[in-house]
Amino acid sequence: MHETDMTKALLMTLQDWWDAQPDRPTVAKVHLIVGQFTCVEPVSLQFAFEAQTRNTFLAGARLEIQETPLIAFCHPCQQEYRPEIGIQYACPTCRSPMEEIRSGRELKIDRIECEESSVCT
Repeated sequence: MHETDMTKALLMTLQDWWDAQPDRPTVAKVHLIVGQFTCVEPVSLQFAFEAQTRNTFLAGARLEIQETPLIAFCHPCQQEYRPEIGIQYACPTCRSPMEEIRSGRELKIDRIECEESSVCT
């Protein structure tokens, strides 16, 4: 379950950000963008986040996950397509192997929301 390790890395990044804030805001939500091709299970990531944030500055904060689809580009056909993860990665038109991924590998913090009494930057 690599979601646990990913959550640890996420928490380290958030801790660094929070430590740099002069007013130490109360975090309400952390918005993540997670690509389908990262093989991250959103439910497992959510569980790991909840478990690892207990008794921390993120206690009670919610993790909002936006998934992005796997989108590839076929150079021979000059078109984008959506490969079926684990089933078919080749272009559905010409059967060329997947060469260029345009979306689906993202794993990043989109934004952080704070309580109304706090200000996030």
